[in-house]
Order: sequence, then structure tokens, then C-alpha cells
Amino acid sequence: MTAPDRRSAAAIADAVNAGRISAVAVAEETLARAAAYDAVQPQIWISRASREQLLEQARAVDARIAAGEVLPLAGVPFAVKDNIDVEGFDTTAACPAFAYRPESSATVIERLTAAGALCIGKTNLDQFATGLVGTRSPYGIPRNASNLAYVSGGSSSGSSVAVAAGLVAFALGTDTAGSGRVPAAFNHLIGFKPTKGRWSTHGLVPACRTLDCITVFTDDTADARLVDQVVASFDPADPYSKQLADKPLRPARIGVPRRDQRVWFGDTESEFLYDRALENLARLGELVEVDLAPLLEAAQLLYGGPWVAERTAAVADMLADNPDAIDPTVRTIVEPGAEVSAVELFNGMYRLAEIKRHADLLWSDIDMLAFPTTGTTYRVSELLAAPVALNSNLGLYTNFVNLLDMAALAVPAGIRANATGFGITLIGPADTDRALLDVADAYLSVADLPLPPSLDLEGKMQTVKLAVVGAHLKDMPLHWQLTSRDAKFVGAFETAPTYRLYAMADSVPAKPALVHSEDGASIAVEVYELGVAEFGSFVVEVPAPLAIGTVTLADGSSVKGFVAEPRAMTGAEDITSLGGWRAFIARAA
Repeated sequence: MTAPDRRSAAAIADAVNAGRISAVAVAEETLARAAAYDAVQPQIWISRASREQLLEQARAVDARIAAGEVLPLAGVPFAVKDNIDVEGFDTTAACPAFAYRPESSATVIERLTAAGALCIGKTNLDQFATGLVGTRSPYGIPRNASNLAYVSGGSSSGSSVAVAAGLVAFALGTDTAGSGRVPAAFNHLIGFKPTKGRWSTHGLVPACRTLDCITVFTDDTADARLVDQVVASFDPADPYSKQLADKPLRPARIGVPRRDQRVWFGDTESEFLYDRALENLARLGELVEVDLAPLLEAAQLLYGGPWVAERTAAVADMLADNPDAIDPTVRTIVEPGAEVSAVELFNGMYRLAEIKRHADLLWSDIDMLAFPTTGTTYRVSELLAAPVALNSNLGLYTNFVNLLDMAALAVPAGIRANATGFGITLIGPADTDRALLDVADAYLSVADLPLPPSLDLEGKMQTVKLAVVGAHLKDMPLHWQLTSRDAKFVGAFETAPTYRLYAMADSVPAKPALVHSEDGASIAVEVYELGVAEFGSFVVEVPAPLAIGTVTLADGSSVKGFVAEPRAMTGAEDITSLGGWRAFIARAA
């Protein structure tokens, strides 16, 4: 028997139901993958099922299939954020002093396992789900699956990496301020955040009980639909659960932030990728700029206003009895909530009601919103140096959504040069969850995004892609500087139509200067792949006024490449109209 696609829940379930593979075989393969990835990031887990525990689950699924049942998630391995109760596992919320053994599983877990899914373990998180970064846990720091130097995003850090690394077909996270969307963006995933009350939160350790949503990370929208189909329903055990309602949504008018309100924190790659995403969305409907200010004011209520007291309420006993057991950054965030007065809270509620009325009226002018999921990303070292300020930056476009009772779906929208993901979030009125999945399908079909970078067993960028435009092209005088470093030819490409090409004066051998320009054109380049160390030694040899920067290709992806300082233009000839250096050399001959 051949194994199904390891990353697709639908494919695994189809194969197990049809008898092409057993749930036991899927479990065995999952155990092997997880063990191999332990050499990279064991810290994505807080606890994991033993081999016998997982095989016992799998044998039970195989017995049900043999008895004639058809299970929508037959044999599908999944992971669970460790603030959600799973029978047989401790729930820690990433705080060892808080840990307890639940008597039963959360409602969503019961529904998933009844559908045949196999829980392989509990994943790491920002402690008490307080953070968007993944760096606030005593169990270690889960890192971006494509580049270990960068954050995974949080608070659902371990769950996102488990899916991105191909260990499980899907993983549950949670979302109060963006915790199910930010990690999806950074790790090239779908992050499905349902309307509040669509999925039961019975069995969830609360962060903000009135706002919390359980979410799912998947590789595609089909698996998000499948999981939603299994778990979405009314639960009398959850006081915030509500009856299901699926409302239609046509993306005829798509709200986007006003250009003067878009914040990128210096990340020009994110700005470019968002503009590229908007070009694709414009093929689905009209883009309408909206005022972001009221939404940002709502977001401020979450951490800068009285709603922080709800986080305080969730950990009040720990704060009173064992405050030193709480992560210092988390404690700094939640402690002030104890000082919030009832008057402040009621005034905040009144203001939120006013903002929500404004937000609700938006839906008479637009059908949905399409925002960047984040404006940038950060290295782990940067987050550790400025843990609160940089975390706040990551929540700029996400914090308001649950406060204003909106449905949201994070989808990939490109890859940065450092291999981390950039994403957009499709946002609609409450109960438009399934409709947003349809819009995502339409967007992804026209976006034609590059595939996420392949993962290696060290889980980081082992190579760097470099675009060369002149003397380093194949058969040109300096090409040996690449071949001597075992550079691998990736292909011939063109840049985005935002560059001008110049032949520098008095350069031996003759060299071009590639300069970014809004009135530019597409320029022919060749892309090579070098090891990180080889790339570093190459950069050292690049002479002024040339330099290595980031070059955007016609498909929207970014690679390292030759750029030039302004002094390179002195006496230079503009050869943009030739379309590339080879044409210039041919003309000179």
C-alpha cells in the first residue's frame, strides 16, 4: 500500500475509509515523522502520545472502518494547543504550576475523535495564550518552520509549526486577538477563525472568555471546511455557544485600509506583497478604501483598555497564590487588570458598542474586508529584546476582529526573501465563515502563489537565492565567482516592472547597475542558489558602488540581488529599453 498525501486530512481519510491504508499505518508514519523533527524543534510539543496510546486510537478507528462505518476524519493525525483539554493529557497552558489532568476532553476534541481523528499530542504556546509571538513559554520557543531565526507567531506557536513541518494534517489553536491568524501567516498556512460561538469553547482554558475562539491550522481550505463540518454546532455546555447560521457573502466590494493608514514597520517586502494581493483581489471585486481608525480604537480596548481585566480574571488565582510561576512578560501584561474599576469597564463597553455600530454599518457599504495579517515579522532575538512593543506591532491588523464579532480567515499571500510567509486576512460579518472559505478559493486560484520553501531536517534556510544581472551571468567574465562556490542555477527570470538598468562608466569588466524606479521596466536576470556561508563570502567581494539588496521578481517573490548606490549613475548610460545586460553586450559587439 502507498501512503496518502501526508499533509491532507481529506486524502488521509479517503484512503483509510477505502481500505487503501490503515489508520495504524498512518499512526506509525506520523510517529516516525514526529521523532525525526524532534532533532529540529522538540519544543513545539509540551506532551505527546506514547506509541502505544496512538496505536490504540488507530486500532479503534480501523475496527470501526471494518464494521462498516465511514468516518470523515478516519485516521487523520492532529495536534492540540495545550490550553484545550484532551483526556489522558495534562493541560498546562504553558505554565507547569497551573497544570491539571482533565476528567474529559473539550467538546471539539470529542467531536474530532468521534469522527476518527488521531490526537498525537499537545503543543506549546505563549503562556495563557497571551502573545502573538511564541516566545513566552518555559517549554522553549517554537520557531518559524521555514527559518529558525524567526518567530513562529503565537500564541498558537506549536500548533502552526506542527502543520507547517508536515507532522500532522491539522492542528487546533485558539484566537482572542490574532493567535490563530498570525502564526498561519508566518508559516504559509490557512488559519480559520470561526465566528464566536460557532465552535464550542467548553474545555478551553480562557484568555478572555467573552472573546475566545478555538481555531484550526491547515494547508488548504478543503481541510478547514472538513474540520468545520465536524466540530461546528451548538453546545449547551458552552454559555457562549450559539445556533449555526451560514450567511452568504459576495466579494463585490472589498474593504481595504486607506493607503495612508497602512503601517509596515519598515518592511517594504510586506508592502509589496500586500499590493500584489490587492491586484489579485481586484479581479474578484471592487476595492474600497476604509477608515481604519475606529477599528484600531476597538483594538486598543483589548490591551490598552479595560478588557485586560478579563485576562486578569482568567489567571487571578495564580496571580494571588503563585505570581512568580507566570512568565514575566505575561505577568506585566495581566497584572494591571486588577486595578480596572467597574466604571472603567462600563465606559469601555459603551464605547465598544458605539464602535461596533460603526463597524456593522460598514457592511452596508462593503461585503468584506481584506487586511494584511501582519505588517512585518521579526527574528526571535528581536522579540526577546523588545517583547511588548514588537508583539503589539504584530497585532495591529488582528486585535479588533473578535471584539467586533467578525469571522476571519488568514490565507497565504506570498513569501519573503527570508522564507517566512506573508498573509492576508479575509474578514466578514459574523456567520460568513463558509462564505469566506469560498472567497479564499477564488483568491488563491487567481493569485497563483509560489509554493512554500521545502523543509530540511535542520528546519532553516540552508541556501540563499541570488539574482545576478550582469558580469556574473553564465558565460560572462565574473561567472566563475558563482561556480567556484558551487552555486546552483535556478532559472532565468525577469524582475518586477519597477527597475531601470544602467551601464556604469569606466567599469572593468563592464558592469550594470540595477536601480529601483516606479517608472521602470522588467529586466532579465538569472537566479542562483548558494549555501549561506558561500553567499556570505560572495557578498564580501562585491565592490562599491554595487551592493547586495533585495530584488523583487515578476512573480512577486523576492530574492537577494545586485543593487547600486546613487553614485553608480554618474556618467552611466540608461539601457533599460534593451531589457537586460546580454542585449547590451550583444549591441556593443
